[in-house]
Amino acid sequence: MTQAIPLPLQKLHGKVAIITGAASGIGAVTARHFADHGALAVVIADIQDAKGREVAASIGSHRCTYVHCDVTDEDQVKTLVEFTVKHYGSLDVMYSHVGITSASAQTVLELDLSGYDRVMAVNVRGMAACVKHAARAMVEKGVKGSIVCATSISATCGAVSMTDYTMSKHAVLGLVRSASVQLAPRGVRVNCVSAGLVATPMVCDALKISAEELREKMAAIYSGRDEPLMEKNVADAVVFLACEDSAFVTGHNLVVDGGLGTKSIAVLEQ
Repeated sequence: MTQAIPLPLQKLHGKVAIITGAASGIGAVTARHFADHGALAVVIADIQDAKGREVAASIGSHRCTYVHCDVTDEDQVKTLVEFTVKHYGSLDVMYSHVGITSASAQTVLELDLSGYDRVMAVNVRGMAACVKHAARAMVEKGVKGSIVCATSISATCGAVSMTDYTMSKHAVLGLVRSASVQLAPRGVRVNCVSAGLVATPMVCDALKISAEELREKMAAIYSGRDEPLMEKNVADAVVFLACEDSAFVTGHNLVVDGGLGTKSIAVLEQ
């Protein structure tokens, strides 16, 4: 149970937000964090229907709605945005968080292009669809909105495996930088958050490790900390980019990794 945030400190008071990939992990924690910060409405979009409805119910049906949305289908993304604007009057914040990892090691020498296509369809094409339709809704309504995309520390470095995943995160960084330039004259900001390793279900499944083991391992790696990076740390960064505290921040890649990026990327493979 989170402690209620006093009204003067609620950074998203009265805002309408969409969060994709919010049925679990960082997305779910961010949805609750948006609500705690006074968001008028939070629309959770995912393909995990049972989990998505559970998160929405835990926040409250009076200000949180679950919508099934496969971001690889642009029509579903368009419908998601149209639903939000129709039911809540506008769209102020889009947090495009949904993403998947590589299905295999995916080194260059053994690159499975069918797996590559799947990763790019979700992580890049889906992200582009979310940015496109959120931006259109904001521009049409004259909303000085904020679009935040989920990238990764993989967006700025190479890796010994997961080539397709690394490529996808580099592509998202290019999307954010281009969209920020194009939308700045319309008052719409576009930024991204590059998180380090967080022990979410997706990450633990990909690394075949328990959440407890991963947290213990990462706590020993992060610079100057005796604790691992948690979902709330990432959610705090997203709230900052979504609210007026970052009114003059756009085209920025906010790295939230506890200093992991200053170390060799090889630590991720140990």
